[in-house]
Amino acid sequence: MPNTPEQVLKFAPGEKRQTDGNLLDEAGQAIVAQIRTAAGLANQDFDRAMSLAHKLSMELSTAEDRTRQLQAEVEFWRDRAACAEQWLRTIQKEIEDKLIVRRPLSGTEETILHR
Repeated sequence: MPNTPEQVLKFAPGEKRQTDGNLLDEAGQAIVAQIRTAAGLANQDFDRAMSLAHKLSMELSTAEDRTRQLQAEVEFWRDRAACAEQWLRTIQKEIEDKLIVRRPLSGTEETILHR
């Protein structure tokens, strides 16, 4: 590379410049190297994105499985609550039938406790 003002080649369109090698080849190689670097980085980003997508897919699948389990558990406890309500109604009816005497003519109720 020229260091002194006498050695500096001025740019003039249309004139040929002296070079150590073919500038187009060097520029092309530099562009190709940059493209390869960019492609390598893009592949790394793609691999990371795919890995993350796979991980998120697995977590989603696990969450869906857990949701199904919890829904089944909710149904189980709803059934148990419905059975308990039915038993409470049965017990209440038994209490009313055995402990409360209704007097239809007077419209009153009387509780009878047996000892």
